[in-house]
Order: sequence, then C-alpha cells, then structure tokens
Amino acid sequence: MRIGELSRRTGVSVPTIKFYVREGLLPPGRLTSPNQAHYDEEHERRLRLVRVLIGVGGLSVAAVAEVLAAIDDPSQPVHQVLGVASTSIAGHGMEDGGKIGGKAGGKAGGKGEAGAGGEDGEDEDDGDDGEEAVRAEAEALIARRGWRVSPRYTAVDSLVTAVAAMRRLGHGDLARLLDAYADAAEIIARADVEFVAERADRESLVETVVVGTLLGDRIIAALRRIAQVDASAHRFGDDADDTDDADDADPVEDADGAVPGEADGPGGSA
Repeated sequence: MRIGELSRRTGVSVPTIKFYVREGLLPPGRLTSPNQAHYDEEHERRLRLVRVLIGVGGLSVAAVAEVLAAIDDPSQPVHQVLGVASTSIAGHGMEDGGKIGGKAGGKAGGKGEAGAGGEDGEDEDDGDDGEEAVRAEAEALIARRGWRVSPRYTAVDSLVTAVAAMRRLGHGDLARLLDAYADAAEIIARADVEFVAERADRESLVETVVVGTLLGDRIIAALRRIAQVDASAHRFGDDADDTDDADDADPVEDADGAVPGEADGPGGSA
C-alpha cells in the first residue's frame, strides 16, 4: 500500500507517519520509485502500536523508541519486554500525585495559614522520615506476599507516596486496608496476564498491556465506586431499593425555590 492508504487505515496523518519514519519509530517503506514507497501489514501493525504508545500511553518519542527496541530484540524474554512497557507507562497520570498532602501543600494557604502539612508547614521536616517508614512497610508487604518485583519499581514509589500522603492528611488508618487491596490486586493481575498471554506476537502483547493497564485502571476505579454504592446500601441503607432511584431523584429546593449550590457552579457557594 502507499502512504496515503496507510494513513487511511490507521488514522495517522501522512506528515506524522513521515515524522515517525525520521525518528526511527517506523521502518521506511520499500522504494518502488525515486519518490514512492510501498508499505505493508507490518508497517500498519507497528504504526498502530506507536499510536497507542503515544496517544494512549502518553509516552515520549524516546520512551517509545526504548519499548520498540525491546520488542525487536529477540534476546529479550517476553517478561522483560512487558516490564519495559509497564515501567514506561507506570507514572502516566500520576505526575502530581506526590503533591497530595505532601510538602507542596504544606504552605498552600499562604503565610500564616494552615496547609496540608500543618500551620506554616511546621510538619514539613517529618516528610522524608515518614516516607522512609512507609517504604519499609511497602517492602515488607511485597516480601510477605512473595511478590517478585523490585522495590525500586516506579509503582512502589507511587504506593509509598499515596500512603504517606494519607498519613499526613490524618488518615493513616486507611493503610490497614493494604492487604485487602493486595488480595484484589492479585486477582486482577492474574486475569490481566492470562488475557495478555493469549496474544500471538510481541507487538500485540505490548499494545494490550498499554491499553489494558491505562484504560483498565479507569474501569477498575469505576467498578470500585459502583461496588461501594452497593456495599453502602447493604451496610447503611434502610431500604436497598432507595439506591435504585438515587440518581433520578429531584434536587431539593430551598425556601427561595433555588437548588443549593446550583447558581455557584460545581464548587457551590464561595
């Protein structure tokens, strides 16, 4: 196929395809004349993978090149290839996670105001020590469960940051749920790996990991919230049927006939 057909099949513009070729992310087509090149199904497959890595995974060109190099290296075992892809996308969408309840929020209220770290950031000096303690607990959790993962894996850093933030916000007792969360994570991970193992080639494996991880995280979060509503209805609801119409209920009006918060936007009144 010519480059125009490749563009139509993949939804990637011709200038972008040429850019990927220049950057080495896509092999050049086979020349059929001085200014014409032929592309085949292998180009189409690789282009779709690049599009997923950049468009869905949010990877830089350099990171994509690293993933593709691992795919194309026959000496790399599948586990290593998937590890490169997983590590590349592990921090996507978590860039600001360390600011939650952390040092960046210590003086969020301005001088003399209490932020997440306490008045005038007085608890800031405890941040590093607190994270070290959480990291030790995270590593103990990994060892206790027999997980074969390096404590330097970026997802471990994300776990440490989140748990440390919980404690700085005064909700450290939520960490008691870690083992329950880990039980659920193991079930999900096994299902993920078995599904990925059905893919026939390395490119399909990596594409499935990227899409399945990033969009799968959203699915898992959504299912968790749905299940929380059901669990709350069973634990606290007087009538389980009340939850069925919760989303359809008319808003309660105040004495002036206005819906509280409506005129002030999503944040309510100032």
